[in-house]
Parts: sequence; structure tokens; C-alpha cells
Amino acid sequence: MSNSDGDDEKGQASLELGEVLLIATNEGAALPFEVVGILEDPENGASYAVLHREGAAGSGEDEFIVTDLTGDLLDDEDLAQGILDDFLAFADDGDGERAAHNGETG
Repeated sequence: MSNSDGDDEKGQASLELGEVLLIATNEGAALPFEVVGILEDPENGASYAVLHREGAAGSGEDEFIVTDLTGDLLDDEDLAQGILDDFLAFADDGDGERAAHNGETG
């Protein structure tokens, strides 16, 4: 399968921190999610990206998604939730600027 740059899936560039990925909804909208974390599974060496989207002002409805490093959503919801839980726990322990957002998963 090719992407818009003509690269095949194996040639796609990996997501990087701070990169914004547009996720298409079933309603046809494209929502911007920013890569806020890259995690590696120490058991199998696979890496995953955690992406964040702020909710409407004052709503406290922030959203997080988990993808592989090429931006494909994970099919395994339990795996995705485990990765997100690990990321949020790690971020809560740190002093990063995103730490204030971590409890706001909606």
C-alpha cells in the first residue's frame, strides 16, 4: 500500500514527538492529535505513539489515542489501554509540561 508520498508501508517515516496527525472520524471530520509520547514494549521491542487532543475550552474532555509508529490505530483495545495507562502513570511521575493534562481523559 502506498501513502501520498509514494512510500510503501515499510518505507513510511516514524511519528515523532510534537508531530500532528489528522485522524478521520466516521462523520468525515479530521481531528488533530499531537504525538506526546513514544513508548517501547521491553518484551517484544515494538514501539507505540501516544497522541493527545485537547477538548473544547473548559470541557475537560481531552482525548488520547494510541497508534503504531506509522500512525495506524491499534486494533487491540486492551493493548492500547495498557500503553495509555503506562504513559499516564509515567507522565504523572515527571515534571513535563503535559503533566497537568494527564487526569483529563474524559
